[in-house]
Amino acid sequence: MNRIYLDHAATSPMHPNVIDKMMTVMSHDFGNPSSIHAFGREARHVLDEARSNIAASINAGRNEIIFTSGGTEADNTAIIGAAHANEKKGKHIITTEIEHHAILHTCQFLEKSGFEVTYLPVNEEGLISIADLKGALRDDTILVSVMFGNNEVGSIQPIAEIGQLLREHQALFHTDAVQAYGLIPIDVRELGVDLLSVSAHKINGPKGTGFLYMRDGLKFAPHLYGGEQERKRRAGTESVPAIAGFSEAVSIAQSTMKSKTEQYNSFKDVLLAVFDKAEVQYEINGSREHALPHVLNVSFPGTNVESMLVNLDLAGVAVSSGSACTAGSIEPSHVLVAMFGKGSERTKNAIRFSFGLNNTEQEVREAAEITVKIVKRLVQQ
Repeated sequence: MNRIYLDHAATSPMHPNVIDKMMTVMSHDFGNPSSIHAFGREARHVLDEARSNIAASINAGRNEIIFTSGGTEADNTAIIGAAHANEKKGKHIITTEIEHHAILHTCQFLEKSGFEVTYLPVNEEGLISIADLKGALRDDTILVSVMFGNNEVGSIQPIAEIGQLLREHQALFHTDAVQAYGLIPIDVRELGVDLLSVSAHKINGPKGTGFLYMRDGLKFAPHLYGGEQERKRRAGTESVPAIAGFSEAVSIAQSTMKSKTEQYNSFKDVLLAVFDKAEVQYEINGSREHALPHVLNVSFPGTNVESMLVNLDLAGVAVSSGSACTAGSIEPSHVLVAMFGKGSERTKNAIRFSFGLNNTEQEVREAAEITVKIVKRLVQQ
């Protein structure tokens, strides 16, 4: 059976060049980058090169990049660090109802510590309203966190407009760019972003590493204690091989961004064309105009998500019902609930297809045809 992987938004396979780079570094640059001897300096050089390369990908300064263990730590570091460092200015935070749980659960944690959080609603395309954000802003608002592109439905938020709105406000602007980075051009200066989170394993890099962009001069309270790594902002010995692999993945992503965007959008067209030809009833969840190129979330009326996932897996097609971080949960997606309401059938029959490295038009077409057969069988039951 030919297995087809269409769950790249959950995690992506490592690019062969990334693996080669990591193997080289693991073999030759094993020193601690904080050590002053030659072995340490060699590892530090690898780290410095990676930091400069990654910083350039978002038009940041190299000292504005903090290496983390991934997107979750980057989100936690940004939210908690900014909140505690600025709480004398106010204790009000604004985020959205459709954030990744790395943001939502961190905000809930801060609420227990006396912070007040406003959760902005979204429309049926998964987009916030700038008017709602303006209405929620207060004099004591110290942080606004709005994800760049949603991991479940792919909707891209109006980040530039939010950045412009906040330029005249004391609130810091954080965005979780884990799904958007590597597929959408990002310039933190133009966007007016103060903090930005990224994870390596979403762009064909290794698991266990990521970065937080932090604008130079920001007031910040670190929440890991230990050594003085990352300019005293994130204690712990850096994973040099993983970071070197991450940097290689960044270089590849930057050089292939345009072609990948075109390819993934064409995959969406192929998938939907097969559904249309077979006259399968479906509804697209999220915006078609303001959407990540690699994510397509589709509801199939008359089906149920558990049956769909099991049947697709048995047929060799790997997809998802949304965020991998909530796999096994019987609760409906919080993103779809925010978009359509808790009672909506679309929260119970949505499948996320997400494209990436090594996918071909032929296997996307094959996956669509398999999906059609399963949907028709389940609807008839």
